[in-house]
Amino acid sequence: MDAGNIMSQRTERRGIHVDQSDLLCKKGCGYYGNAAWQGLCSKCWREEYQRVRQKQIQDDWALAEKLQREEEAAYASSHGVQTQSTTPPQPGHASLGPFSKFEEKKTNEKTRKVTTVKKFFSPSSRTASKKETQEGKTSPSISRHASFDTDQVSKDFVEFLKNLQKPGREIHKQCRAFLVNMSSKKDLGADELSECVQDFYQNLADRLMTHFKGSSESVEQVMDQVEKYIMTRLYKSVFCPETTDDERKDLATQNRIRALHWVTIQMLCVSMDEEIPEVSENVVKAITDIIEMDSKRVPRDKLACITRCSKHIFSAIRITKNEPASADDFLPALIYIVLKANPPRLQSNIQYITRFCNPSRLMTGEDGYYFTNLCCAAAFIEKLDAQSLNLSPEEFERYMSGQASPRCSSAEGEWPHTGQGAGVAATNPVLAQLNHNLEQLSSISSRQEKVMEAAQSLQADLLSWTESVQREVNDILEKYPLTCTVSAIDANNIDNDNLPPPLTPQVFAG
Repeated sequence: MDAGNIMSQRTERRGIHVDQSDLLCKKGCGYYGNAAWQGLCSKCWREEYQRVRQKQIQDDWALAEKLQREEEAAYASSHGVQTQSTTPPQPGHASLGPFSKFEEKKTNEKTRKVTTVKKFFSPSSRTASKKETQEGKTSPSISRHASFDTDQVSKDFVEFLKNLQKPGREIHKQCRAFLVNMSSKKDLGADELSECVQDFYQNLADRLMTHFKGSSESVEQVMDQVEKYIMTRLYKSVFCPETTDDERKDLATQNRIRALHWVTIQMLCVSMDEEIPEVSENVVKAITDIIEMDSKRVPRDKLACITRCSKHIFSAIRITKNEPASADDFLPALIYIVLKANPPRLQSNIQYITRFCNPSRLMTGEDGYYFTNLCCAAAFIEKLDAQSLNLSPEEFERYMSGQASPRCSSAEGEWPHTGQGAGVAATNPVLAQLNHNLEQLSSISSRQEKVMEAAQSLQADLLSWTESVQREVNDILEKYPLTCTVSAIDANNIDNDNLPPPLTPQVFAG
């Protein structure tokens, strides 16, 4: 097969490719989009969300007015006779009574639902009563049962704000007021809670921009600390709330990744050779970082884990290819890392970052880019099929059902390898370890058979040697028989008197 056909086959088999323009907002604003926001960036999504919400409120009012008119018409038709016999204003007042109550109720409902934190920055909030302040201090969601980490974050936040002096005290006051307000909104849905937090971010950022006279770097530093303080406090109540199906999605994604344990690095066309020690080390670090994401409470810290994971992936690709990694190489490798790691509560973490992270961090920069790719990887895993992996539907079903498993093979028709270590096929680590163990067991079995054969041969040799020695002894005994004679001194019939006398010493005179 010539080089042109190989490249053509490799291009044809690369089933994972996302155009970089697909990562951007669908409205063309230039910021990164998000699947959770229907392909829009956070700014465009909030505008769209508020527009739809406002339209829904208007539709509700229109429906209310229509129902009121129908009620008035029905009332007028049923009381036509009384209307003619009495003064006209009274029926009108009777009919306006229910409408007035309905309008008052609808206005209160609208005020309750359309939440905003603008009131936090109004003079009335600055002159809150001491009673409300005391209630805020004793709120269970703020001070009671606070963990060590939460207390430490609060101390760090206060120390940071001391450098800002008077603005720092005002920021701390607004954050406390916001937390008190949020503690009474536990029954709201996740989108409403997200809207409250994002409104608070936006209003505070606007005030800080005025204070710092347009210094975006200073504003970003303060907003990072505010996000850390606010979200550490709210984490338990807003992460994977009961009003959402985040937990169900987490279980579905986890089971999906487990079912795809057989997917090999070649099927995804990943340009990484795990046989290279440095590449293997980066892969392990990437897996560790993506798993560590779930242990963080602050959206910014979760994003930092994603960023570190992505940088380790880029390093692994660069070492394998001996050249800088491209965006086309990154996404398949990220999908492979997610499949190997099976991160805990992946969907909940993605939704948490989407809802409560500082929106400017998701719209631009490397954090936004890597997070957008992680969302794409999660969506790809959910929709992964035979065509995505360049498999036939029959093969895909056999692998999914466990009836077959792809093996490393050098036979014809093997998946095309990429990178410098193309001669060594790297499979799923679990399957690779299993194959390695089977090979070792097979080797040990063959060695055991050889040892048994040698032992049996040695036993036969020992038996034959014993028999040959016995034969030689017998031959010698036959040839040279032994004759046993009794000594006179030991005979039974010897008279002791006939024994010679003992020797007597003789003395010679000198």
